[in-house]
Amino acid sequence: MRHVVIRMILITAFLVFARPTFAGPYEDGDAAFKRRDYATALELWRPLADQGDARAQYYVGLIYANGLGVQRDFAEAERWLRKAAEENYAPAQYSLGDIYRFGHGLPRDYGAASQWYRKAADQGLARAQEALGGMYYFGWGVPQDYAEAANWNRKAAVQVPSRRWLELGWRSLRVAQPK
Repeated sequence: MRHVVIRMILITAFLVFARPTFAGPYEDGDAAFKRRDYATALELWRPLADQGDARAQYYVGLIYANGLGVQRDFAEAERWLRKAAEENYAPAQYSLGDIYRFGHGLPRDYGAASQWYRKAADQGLARAQEALGGMYYFGWGVPQDYAEAANWNRKAAVQVPSRRWLELGWRSLRVAQPK
């Protein structure tokens, strides 16, 4: 009798405290992506992307940009990344900036790259802040401005100090130098 009571208590505790988590299509797509099953990830994310899910649109764009399980297609990548970027999804804005900056499948457009980097940087995305700092440093798509470059690189360095202090240092040196 005592064992029955203990079992009942354990079963009740398990049912009360152990709440199962159910993964949805996005999480299943993420798991497939992580195990490099890109076809399954695309199959799961594409309906979500069609419904306007910015994260799914972003990953569909990355799949096409990198040719992961599909023919590399920069026009398709740009289309999906733009949809996510227009939904104010910072990683998509950054990636779209990269497409324009490096001319991946599209004509290189530093002005457009700077605009997309700025949108992501304003949301606090460190890699976009760093990229925007580089655009100001070299005068690509924006007026060359070493102080502005240092400002954006400092913002990025605060978030990722171990990676960026050296780069911040060499870019900041130019600020103090007279023209």
